[in-house]
Amino acid sequence: MGVRKHIRAEQLNEARKSKFFARLNNCPTSPRKMRLVADLIKGMNVETALNILKKSPKEASNRLHKLLLSAIANWQTKNEGVRIEDSSLYIKEISVDSARQLKRIRPAPQGRAHRIRKRSNHVTVVLDNRTKLINK
Repeated sequence: MGVRKHIRAEQLNEARKSKFFARLNNCPTSPRKMRLVADLIKGMNVETALNILKKSPKEASNRLHKLLLSAIANWQTKNEGVRIEDSSLYIKEISVDSARQLKRIRPAPQGRAHRIRKRSNHVTVVLDNRTKLINK
């Protein structure tokens, strides 16, 4: 392996240690419906976002609530001994990308068939500390 590749790999590993995220792959909800809920909590504090997702009537909010709890757990494993209340975590990024589509056929009048696309999505949540930004 070349020296530059090795240095770059070490830089990526260091960056990964300070990045706290969680991913949800192949979630069987359409990306459009998931983005509606994801846009509600983008840039918010973690506690506020959890409360909003808990109270939201949309079905996608349950999945995002679970994903956010997973991201918080990932943060806790990398920051042992630090309390969440003191860290002022917030949602730095949340992205919803389309995933595979299941193609189904529905019978239509006069012997025809209509194609139904059952969409799914990938969601990525990235957390960060507000206090870290202030100290810089």
